[in-house]
Order: sequence, then structure tokens, then C-alpha cells
Amino acid sequence: MRVTFGAGSLHRLPDEIATLGLARVVVLCSPGQVNLGNLVANALGHRAVDVLAEARMHVPIEVAHDARSRAAALHADGCVAVGGGSAIGLGKAIALESALPVIAVPTTYSGSEMTPIWGMTHDGDKRTGRDPRVLPASVLYDSELTLNLPVSTSVYSGMNAIAHAVEGLYAPDTSPIISLMAEEGVRALASALPDIVSARGDLHARTDAQYGSWLCGAVLGATTMSLHHKLCHTLGGTLDLPHAETHTAVLPHVLAFNAPAAPQAIAALSRALGGAIDPVQALFDLAGLLDAPRGLGPLGMKEDEIPRIAALVVASPYTNPRPVTREAVEAILRASWSGEPANSST
Repeated sequence: MRVTFGAGSLHRLPDEIATLGLARVVVLCSPGQVNLGNLVANALGHRAVDVLAEARMHVPIEVAHDARSRAAALHADGCVAVGGGSAIGLGKAIALESALPVIAVPTTYSGSEMTPIWGMTHDGDKRTGRDPRVLPASVLYDSELTLNLPVSTSVYSGMNAIAHAVEGLYAPDTSPIISLMAEEGVRALASALPDIVSARGDLHARTDAQYGSWLCGAVLGATTMSLHHKLCHTLGGTLDLPHAETHTAVLPHVLAFNAPAAPQAIAALSRALGGAIDPVQALFDLAGLLDAPRGLGPLGMKEDEIPRIAALVVASPYTNPRPVTREAVEAILRASWSGEPANSST
């Protein structure tokens, strides 16, 4: 993978396409990013054969099939995914079957562009996997492209990235290098997000946030996901809850549950969060400071759906540092649903 950083780096996209030997690329984006998709296509001229503004959250399988068929009909030899995790996820879904190289131009902080992890949803079941074919061949981080990103989206996607790093700290396959990357990623994002909230046009803060999201995404790509991601994948695929907001609401409660079994992760998070005595409370307070959602109820989840989600989670669990029971998952979901302060005795 080639990674390019810097304000204005979008102008290097034609060079990246030439380096990869591509001549016919499809530009992928969500419907809300169609203007940016058209801007990218215009910059590429004849090498951009179409703009598919069809990316959707959780990558519904029918959207993936349509995009694959369209790319094949256009004889595309690559994709440029512009936007957040939805656009990059659609690029990965195309690459999974066609092996078309993907160039990612992320405009949020979720970090999906740094992982070989794909996800698609079919009949309410979100399935994920790892495949080297879906890892983007090139990533361009241009902080100028994030200046029009709503502050709320900046916050949600940044908290989503922090969740990747948190789970990387207690993953069974973590390492000293990965732990350092995770700690630094959390520090960078936790420092940058309040500045973005207070000054939307702060390019320095947005550059720092992209740096943090790069680190956190790389951590996710290098380690095994645990209970937090299993919960969020199930909530998103089954209930169609918004992806990044769900991560934000759930994160402190899963960390509180895992804290007794992950003392080294807690110590690293304490350092990353400015010496916080209780990183669980610090993350919960950070979400409040950023005016981010701290409950699943306001995101559209009904309380009576908790038992069904808990059953799905324990039926096919991810690895986790602390044993997972249905009772524990229900307790985490109830706390996450109500938005109550995270409690390490959960």
C-alpha cells in the first residue's frame, strides 16, 4: 500500500492511477458526496468512466452486486472510493470478487481504508471477513477534503477510530508496536476532535485527526476484533443503526466490561487520554464534551430488542479478553441503550 498525506494531496491522484497502470476507473461515493465524486472524476478526465453514487452504510449485498455488475459492464480496471467507510466498503466489495485495485480517498476518520476487512449485509445479517484483495492499493489523505465534513460526522467517525485502537490494545494478537500505534492514535484523535468541534476550519486539527485515524485503522487491520466490534456489527446489520454513532455509544461500556482483564490496555489508554485515572469515564466524558451520542435509544434501538441482539452476539462470538455470557451482553446493551455512565462493575 502507498499512503500519501498532506493538504492538497488530491492533485496527486492522477499520478497514483498512472503508477498502478490504470486507464478506466469507476469513482465510488455515497449519494451525499456526489459533488465530490464528480470533482474527482473531472480531475481524472477520460480515465474516470463513471461515478457510482450508490454507497450505503453496512454495504447491503444488493448494492454490492449492482456496483460489481456496473464496473464489469464499463470494463473498469480499478476503483477510486471517495468518502467514508460506506464508499470504501463498497470498493472492497467490488474488489472481493473482481480483484480490481482500489484507491481510497477518505474524508472521514473511521480508518477502513487501512484494513483488509470487508463487510456486507444480507437480510439483516452483517458478515465480515479478511482478504488481502480488498486492501486499497493506495490511500490519499487530504485534510482539505474534510473541511466541509459536518462536525458531528467528524466526531462520530473519530470515536469509531478510537474504538479500533482500544480493541487493538487487548487483542490476542497485539504486539508492542501495535500497542504503541494504538496509544498514539487515541492520543491524536482525543486531542484533535475537541479542536475540530470548537473550530470547524482548523486544518491543523483535521490533519492530526487523519493521522490518528490512519494509526487506528492500521491497528484494526493488524489485530483480531473483539466484543465491541461484534456488538456494533450485529446492531448495525440487524437494526440498521448508524455505524459510527453506534461505536461511540457502545465503546465505554464494553471497555468497562473488559477493563479487569486488560490492565495493560487500561494503562495505555490512561497515558493516551492525558493521564486519566479512569479511561472508561474519560472516554464517556469525551463523547459528552463532543456532544456525541451516548445512548443507543436515540439512535433508533428499542429496549425490547436487547435480548435478540444479545442472543445473536453470543451465538457467534468474537474473541475477547474476558469471557462473554448472554447476561453480560444484555447488561452492556442495557447500559448502552440508556446512555448511563459506564460502570466497570458491569
